[in-house]
Amino acid sequence: MIYLLYNPKSNNEHNDINIILKGKSETNVTSISLLDHDVKELLPKLTESDKVLLCGGDGTISRFATNCYGYEFKCPVCVLKSGTGNDFVRDINENETSKIEKLTDIRPYLKNLPTVEVKGIKCKFINGIGFGLDGEVCRIADEQKQISKKKINYTAIALKLLAKLYKFPNAKVTVDGVTREYKKVWLASAMKGRYYGGGMMVSPTQNRDSDVFSVMVFHGGTRLKALSIFPSIYKGGHVKHKEMVDIFKGKHVKVEFDIPTALQIDGETVKDVLTYTAYMDGYENFGN
Repeated sequence: MIYLLYNPKSNNEHNDINIILKGKSETNVTSISLLDHDVKELLPKLTESDKVLLCGGDGTISRFATNCYGYEFKCPVCVLKSGTGNDFVRDINENETSKIEKLTDIRPYLKNLPTVEVKGIKCKFINGIGFGLDGEVCRIADEQKQISKKKINYTAIALKLLAKLYKFPNAKVTVDGVTREYKKVWLASAMKGRYYGGGMMVSPTQNRDSDVFSVMVFHGGTRLKALSIFPSIYKGGHVKHKEMVDIFKGKHVKVEFDIPTALQIDGETVKDVLTYTAYMDGYENFGN
């Protein structure tokens, strides 16, 4: 049996299961909406001859990883990309087109995931946390989705914030017990993968197979300077600007802002955040 798990809200509600299944000859496909069913109820039914096809974006995969964390799947778990950013698929596939056709088994990537705690939320993340500008982009995009079902131009939102609307927080960033303070912080991200935001290579040297994550702090400078650097983030070129970009490797990070700012976890927005903590398994009490 093929179990197709889908999120109808993915890709700004353009994730139509009828379109996904159109032209497919398989008759042994069971479609399950992740909004209407608890995936944990499915797990005991899976056998080695089954296959799970996860249809959605990064947020869908992230929630699936959180709900199933620690479960040893007997059957392959694959992804049909149908989200807005699809950064998880982008990161794990060197040759994206051919490997998507082969339906890469993602079971190895559902292990050794970091946890984030923020405003009473506790969950795993597969790509990264964007605190600051990227969180504000997601907040504004969410507001636009309430008005229209049209595709959202995330880059245009980011550029408008960079140019005049973004409010600069100051920050304390503590990585593995070492605290650094920053003025005018644009981004303070924790990354398990290299990408978020629909192709932004936030942490070019991050290896998702490792037991550490990357913390990237983009800070200081003028709006004009930030605007000139920002496009290079899609190729990872922002890291060359060491006067404004710091990257650290670690197993535990706490980020504190001095004004409330939106935060995104694998594309899912949390509003009015002052602090978040992220850590690898076994390091939740680091420094306490």
